[in-house]
Amino acid sequence: MRIEQDRLMDSIIRIDMAALDVKVEKYSSAHPLYGGRSLIAHMLINSNVPVCRPLGRHNKFIIAPGILGGTAAPNINRISMGGKSPLTGGIKESNSGGLVAVRMAKLGIKAVVVEGKPERDALYLIKLDTNGAEILPCEELRGLGTYGTAARLREKYGEGASLSVIGPAGENEILSACIANTDPEGNPTRFCGRGGMGALMGSKGIKAVVVERNGTSGFTYSDKDAFTKTVKLVMKCVMDNSEDRDNYAKYGTPFMVELMNAKGAFPTRNFSSGRFELVDKISGKAVYDLIEERGGDGKHRHICMPGCVIGCSNIFPDENGRTLVAPLEYETIGMLGSNCGIASLDQIARLNYLCNDYGIDTIETGGTMGVAVDAGLAEFGDEDKIAGLIHEIGKGTILGRLLGSGVARTGEILGAKRVPAVKKQGFAAFDPRAARTAGVLFSTSPMGADHTGGHGMRSNIDQLKPNGHIELSRRGQALTAAFDSLGFCMMMLSSIGTRPDLMVDLVNARYGTDYSERWITELGKDTLRMEREFNKRAGFTTVDDRLPVFIKEEAVPPHYLTFDVPDKEIDTLFDFLDE
Repeated sequence: MRIEQDRLMDSIIRIDMAALDVKVEKYSSAHPLYGGRSLIAHMLINSNVPVCRPLGRHNKFIIAPGILGGTAAPNINRISMGGKSPLTGGIKESNSGGLVAVRMAKLGIKAVVVEGKPERDALYLIKLDTNGAEILPCEELRGLGTYGTAARLREKYGEGASLSVIGPAGENEILSACIANTDPEGNPTRFCGRGGMGALMGSKGIKAVVVERNGTSGFTYSDKDAFTKTVKLVMKCVMDNSEDRDNYAKYGTPFMVELMNAKGAFPTRNFSSGRFELVDKISGKAVYDLIEERGGDGKHRHICMPGCVIGCSNIFPDENGRTLVAPLEYETIGMLGSNCGIASLDQIARLNYLCNDYGIDTIETGGTMGVAVDAGLAEFGDEDKIAGLIHEIGKGTILGRLLGSGVARTGEILGAKRVPAVKKQGFAAFDPRAARTAGVLFSTSPMGADHTGGHGMRSNIDQLKPNGHIELSRRGQALTAAFDSLGFCMMMLSSIGTRPDLMVDLVNARYGTDYSERWITELGKDTLRMEREFNKRAGFTTVDDRLPVFIKEEAVPPHYLTFDVPDKEIDTLFDFLDE
């Protein structure tokens, strides 16, 4: 897996926030070809970060495009951000679309590694361009939401600058804080949402990362013709995939609402049911119809990054056709909608906007609101009261800091009986009792209950029976770890997930390597090994690979089943890493 130095000229930018110093180094040829998620794991495991305090000076905040970032391959420009999670205490990589990855890759930047903390309470931005990196003060941005921050920075650095920004929650080191990245139109709509990466960025005194538009100095292809030929084959796979073409391209991720509700796996009123009786009001079709009816700014197909050929995002307008929020995604509809008993897309979109502007994860926040409502802080379906609780998080009040600490801590303090979280991270919008592969993933993923690790809900396996989920999750976790390392969007799983030959052909044409198809599997396995070793050093054991007891004991409608994949089988999932 090693390549020659002259084939890999990418730079690592190291930023010391204590000394306000920048150093640039070349990625060593002694290291394997890693990028995105795998590079983050590699950098974190070779340090003292596993045993550090997540918001302390010893943690690292790493930004890295994927191995194929910046290339002409479709859906390849995801940006990964990671470190020791303030929310879980384990390793975390969170990725999103936007422009940051492609811009960094074309500048020849393989990763930005931020270390230390400012010696005084000051706020800075990091500016990346063809000259390298600068640390610049930005006190004028203090307290601004993500939308206001992005607008100010675009005024200063131009419409073409790509941005990663935090809101007040990140500045206040709220554990569920996230990072907003600008989309192709320059709007901060693409989020590295899970695991508290916004709090980690804020703990380093960084309000924003600005990547200037110009720059191709560090980007080359070893064999451009071969790369172009393979891209055409990848494109054909996508176009031939009817699910992506007919469902996600039309309805976007809200297409999953009807599907999960029909399966009985749609989180409803704090996971007290798997089916929402008012689902037609918040379905993918309802989203599509409202966008069509209202027109104006609304778009039911929108790309989140250059090179996207699926367009599963959207722009959701208000009654006057003006943008209410973008995008309105499946996970948010599930967690801030049905999970909170809310059956209005407008209400969900308003809550979505609040979370976006404050810079907090909609999944974690929706899960926390479900627990808080169940514990008596509001009523299910009460948008105003739930919005008030979200405002508390954004303002950083004592109550807000509790709620902003996520599902697990909120449930513990409030004495809740139903706390849907693993490794202190709230469930994504899949109920494990009718989505058993997702339950296995939530249990075992090094990241906690995170759907992006390979939830398996687009497979043909019977989710109501306990058989086959270990092997499916094993394959899914290894493949998505490789995807996250290459920079691919997970929406490509159904089209090229079974074509490692195409993925490795792209890598070989880009770098001049001669890897076999097996390299893709090994890349995923390597990443998982490093992540699990990180968590082991951080103190995690098999006890942490468990779903909450209520999922195993409380049978809920519509199937009245409990999660019954045996713990002893779950504990064998990662045995394949030793093969």
